[in-house]
Amino acid sequence: MHASSRTGKVAMEVDCQGGIYHNRALDSKSWDKGKEKLAQAILRADKNLMFKKSIASLFSLLLLSPLLAQKVDPTYKQVSYGPHEEMVLNFWKIDSKKPTPLLVHIHGGGWIGGKKNETVGTNQLSNGYSYASIDYRLAGKALLPAAVHDAARAIQFLRTKAKAWNFDPTRIAVTGGSAGAASSMWLAYHEDLADPNSKDPVLRESSRVCGAVAMGGQTTLDPFLLERKIGPACIRHPMIWKTVGATSHEQLMKDWDKYKALSLECSPLTHVTKDDPPVWIRYGKPAPVPVVKGDGIHHAGFGRLLKAKCEQVGIPCHISVAENEEPEMNSADFLKYVFQQSVGAQKP
Repeated sequence: MHASSRTGKVAMEVDCQGGIYHNRALDSKSWDKGKEKLAQAILRADKNLMFKKSIASLFSLLLLSPLLAQKVDPTYKQVSYGPHEEMVLNFWKIDSKKPTPLLVHIHGGGWIGGKKNETVGTNQLSNGYSYASIDYRLAGKALLPAAVHDAARAIQFLRTKAKAWNFDPTRIAVTGGSAGAASSMWLAYHEDLADPNSKDPVLRESSRVCGAVAMGGQTTLDPFLLERKIGPACIRHPMIWKTVGATSHEQLMKDWDKYKALSLECSPLTHVTKDDPPVWIRYGKPAPVPVVKGDGIHHAGFGRLLKAKCEQVGIPCHISVAENEEPEMNSADFLKYVFQQSVGAQKP
């Protein structure tokens, strides 16, 4: 199959690869027919090229898929960081000549369930920082503040391993979803739990972090505030009442004087002050308020309460809400930013 192209009254017959066969004069009808054939040939060539590129891309994807899906076991597994059997962590050490930053993952589950990561994908270890994931005491074993205090101790313990595991103790950030996000924000905002006079060397270390990335996290356990700002579906969740020892949300509110101090102590919102590190928080598309049915425990209203408090005291809070608020940077860039700051200042 060949087509024709033309300059003046002379046409050059070409094949679909662009090779010239010979020149000859063409009449107008032949010229129009030749143009049509040339266009068809070019279209066939384009389609053929696109098909080849698609096959090549698919082949590359098939080759890379096993690498992308590969799971990596911890460098150090089931490391105890405290006296209770639940206080264990996994640590993934990346190869580096210099001490790296460290991202610590805290699992979700309403402080009632869940477990740490036992493997991670190769992409998690390609970001230039080491990674840890912790277990902690759940409410069925120990009520709050056990979960958040365990997370703090994990940070303190990890600092004792900074030199041996080659990470920078001033560049530790935390991340998690749901209750893990709540614990992450609590660590970001709570005062330092270091006790320089403790007989336990772990407890002498700082519990402070340089930033937090939190997904769908709860910023307060105050049932009255949550009922006003989000709705009854939120306070019915056992994370709000069971974790502090109440038998229901009704009982929590009825006997609020009994539970108030603990509930507010374990609320990140309580501890926000001007000297705190930045946080990056994300929520899905929020249901209309008040939320009567459905998922109220991960509502964007939690994040908006925190954003307002941070603006009030003058510290950064980057919030992402699906189809609503857009943050100044994504979570990956946020982590790069906080790690580059090299801040690990202890809060007095």
